[in-house]
Amino acid sequence: MTINLSQKKIGQRITRLRKMKGLSQEDLAKSLKLSRSSLAQIELGNRGVNIIEMKQLSMALGFSLDDFMSEDFSINHEVMEEDAEKKSKNTEERISVPSLKIDKFKNVLLYMLEKCAGKPNVGETVLYKLLYFSDFNYYEIYEEHLTGAEYRKLPYGPVPQKLNSIITQMIDTGKLKRIKTEYFGYPQIRYLPLVKADLTKLKASEKDIIDKVIEQMGDWSATAISSYSHKDMPWLASKEGETIDYELAFYRETPFSVRNYGDKTE
Repeated sequence: MTINLSQKKIGQRITRLRKMKGLSQEDLAKSLKLSRSSLAQIELGNRGVNIIEMKQLSMALGFSLDDFMSEDFSINHEVMEEDAEKKSKNTEERISVPSLKIDKFKNVLLYMLEKCAGKPNVGETVLYKLLYFSDFNYYEIYEEHLTGAEYRKLPYGPVPQKLNSIITQMIDTGKLKRIKTEYFGYPQIRYLPLVKADLTKLKASEKDIIDKVIEQMGDWSATAISSYSHKDMPWLASKEGETIDYELAFYRETPFSVRNYGDKTE
């Protein structure tokens, strides 16, 4: 039975089909002769799809318009099986649920603190945001996870999960020291590295992303970096208290997007 679908529902179905095909937003947008940002808005349900675009989508993603618009529409896994086998390993990793790499997370944290722990503004709040932007910027560019940490949307910004237990473990093993200070009259929790990061655990591309995040935001106040993170699409598109989906990094616009998509056609 054909029904009137909302823009949000259409966007969700397009997203599912695109992922099943193993296509990036950039790949699909090019085949439709749309900008990546336009496709992102369609998938988010913020932009409608005209009949010509819908026909192009049906050809690119291999679905029937009648089936797509029906109430009981579901992806036919038998039809998609051949295409699924063609997915590259990187694509499979990109759409998978992140898995925390504890050793990598510890070394990213130590490396970051080596670079900026001496800055008086880098308390717990700023550190959380530097970790967030390093993780999501790396994912947007390389389509794979840096630390694999999950971030939750909380009132003061994205917060990495399991961080407290990891930091406690690092303090107990003599790798970190927690200190309480004041910054402009407000209480501040800071962390000092007691050992150096094992740089053999970090790829050059990973260090480069972390360095760029610190260079851009390492001197920002907690208020400034929190406000900035609240305007980033992964934060905006997530519900309060829920885990922030890394895939939302591909919906970013200037100045948050860090990947050169090279797609200007509309």
